[in-house]
Amino acid sequence: MAQKAIREYDAKSILARHWNKYFPNFTYAYETVMVQNGSELTEAAKTNTWLNEKTLVAKPDMLFGKRGKNNLVLFKDAKPGDVSLSKAASWIDEKSSSEQSVYFSFDGDTPTGEPSVDKLTHFIVEPFTPHEQAEEYYVSATCVGDNDVIYMSAEGGMEVEEGWDEKVTEVAFPITATEEEIAEKIRANVPADVADKDKANFAEFCIGFFRAYRELNFAYLEINPFVMQGTKIELLDMVAKLDDTAGFLMVEEWGDVEYPTAFGMEEKSPEVLAVEEADAKTGASLKLTLLKPEARIWTMVAGGGASVVYADTIADLAGIEDLANYGEYSGGPTTGETKFYAETLLDLMTRQKDAKGREKILIIGGAIANFTDVAKTFTGIIQAFENYADKMKEVGIKIYVRRGGPNYEKGLKDIKEAADRLGLWIDVYGPETHVTDIVRMAVEA
Repeated sequence: MAQKAIREYDAKSILARHWNKYFPNFTYAYETVMVQNGSELTEAAKTNTWLNEKTLVAKPDMLFGKRGKNNLVLFKDAKPGDVSLSKAASWIDEKSSSEQSVYFSFDGDTPTGEPSVDKLTHFIVEPFTPHEQAEEYYVSATCVGDNDVIYMSAEGGMEVEEGWDEKVTEVAFPITATEEEIAEKIRANVPADVADKDKANFAEFCIGFFRAYRELNFAYLEINPFVMQGTKIELLDMVAKLDDTAGFLMVEEWGDVEYPTAFGMEEKSPEVLAVEEADAKTGASLKLTLLKPEARIWTMVAGGGASVVYADTIADLAGIEDLANYGEYSGGPTTGETKFYAETLLDLMTRQKDAKGREKILIIGGAIANFTDVAKTFTGIIQAFENYADKMKEVGIKIYVRRGGPNYEKGLKDIKEAADRLGLWIDVYGPETHVTDIVRMAVEA
């Protein structure tokens, strides 16, 4: 399972889109907007009239928690008077105008460790929900080993983590568990602290929540807290990760969801974003992380396990400073998908020569494929070579290939003949050669 964090706004939007399916007996207003500055919020108020009419709550939506403890939530009790549209717009402009220091760990209310420093670029704005503390609840679900697990508590909010073992009920289900078994077990394990009048509604909401977690392919889903007032529900804070290997199946269910860079992390390059977009549309796996684009050793490795082995071997034999990228193409990608992935790497690789005047190295490696047609994927790589041959020769690239699996003999023969025809330097090996020997050959050469 490949987990990718999404914004709170997107998590709420996904649940709202499918609300009637999973929570038919509950109401949820879904009054939520995401903006980047005060002007956008003012503009949003033209079509979302509740922004003009209701007391508001504003907070960053940038994949970090403990926003309250970092004093990054604007709400009614923060300052005298209600939070109006103009006050929320002014606060967003203030917080986004300069870098903010965000702490991720606290001892009580005292921050610990070093903060991350970055600018706030996205904010979520919603109506303030008047409620009693006793109306706040907690629920989350994730995968642990071979089981899916739901966590439920009669107490929600910032302090639930600090008393986790005492406050939270944990219920695990094997992946084969039926809806009836899940519902029965959740009803039997409603936390004792839930008020008797709310137990039935709490159980029903958690059953629908867990079903949504599974069927909508969340890898992690948390609501902390949600407010339950009879059958009226408000989702105050959410954290979610999607199983992005299911992205090509869930286009309609998820809608236009984005995978943002977390606060304090370097923004992803256009090439990495393009690979992520392609990966989301296929049942294959296309992954790319740029480590040091000016480095001289690049890898195009088939298989997630193999990519780890190759990266470790390069770091061991050549030094991590010489490794330009990390990633994989696997799961039976089409010729076109492989061509796109190879061209992305070659485009990055040929933008500049090695600073020390050395030849660059492209390692096309992998173990022995089970169901990927090696010849078909190598056809995509050959097509990429044909488009980038002149740039590859200008920069100076040596290609080392090691591959096995279905149709590998034809694939190796084709790629060797194509490289020779294009005037590219290449060394080709099959499964008789140890999986990482080409790294040693390249480094020693």
